[in-house]
Amino acid sequence: MRLLDTTTGEFRWVQDPRRVRYAILSHVWAKKGDVDYVPEQTYQDIRHFCEVARNDGFNLGWADSACIDKTSSSELSEAINSMYNWYRYAGACYAILHDVSDTDDKEQRDEQFRSSKWFTRGWTLQELLAPSVVLFLSNKWKVIGSKHTLAELIEDVTGIGRAVLTLEQPLEDVSVARRMSWAARRETSREEDEAYSLMGIFGVNMPTTYGEGRYAFIRLQEEILKHIPDQTIFAWGPILTATTSHSRTLPTRHPQQNKPPFQ
Repeated sequence: MRLLDTTTGEFRWVQDPRRVRYAILSHVWAKKGDVDYVPEQTYQDIRHFCEVARNDGFNLGWADSACIDKTSSSELSEAINSMYNWYRYAGACYAILHDVSDTDDKEQRDEQFRSSKWFTRGWTLQELLAPSVVLFLSNKWKVIGSKHTLAELIEDVTGIGRAVLTLEQPLEDVSVARRMSWAARRETSREEDEAYSLMGIFGVNMPTTYGEGRYAFIRLQEEILKHIPDQTIFAWGPILTATTSHSRTLPTRHPQQNKPPFQ
């Protein structure tokens, strides 16, 4: 994986996240129509992130918008499959909330925090769960708190128990249906990412194939069934159908259906 030198901005290739100390940036990309795009704000975020991380003693940093070559399908697939571990082993994850101000009014700040778009996106779920340290920053890059100090508020917003947020309860001890419920109201710009963004949360890997649509979720189900003997998997359909912003029925697979529906 490419990492950024927080002083020079140059890339360094690191093979094993456990061998280096680095920080990670978590931010919500701007949207233009139905897709994410990289505006000037994203580049400003990366510059601010490098400065903050460097001041906190991190010589290396990672940001998806800078460190993944999304034009390479093989690199993108490898990055998505390993991303959860890169978050897990990070020294800190800085979550910048552009819709939360620097106000000293705690009630107002808490209300802005509750309604932040960061809590509505699919990819930020693993960015909340995987790292041991998540620091939330305001739109002026001022630290609001961590997922430990704000655990009660985050639990109220996301439904994720404080013991999970503070790493006292491992994800493996949480039922499949419960883990899936955390993602049910979150959105992704690409349909396939509804499945891809959950692979690390369930401890599974699979090739990414953009263009497969909802079939990605079928493959995710199959991988989870191979690795987790949890019958609550059969509750996923009703959970997602009732709450997903796309209001689509979760696809099912018949025994004789060995190919994607579009083939």
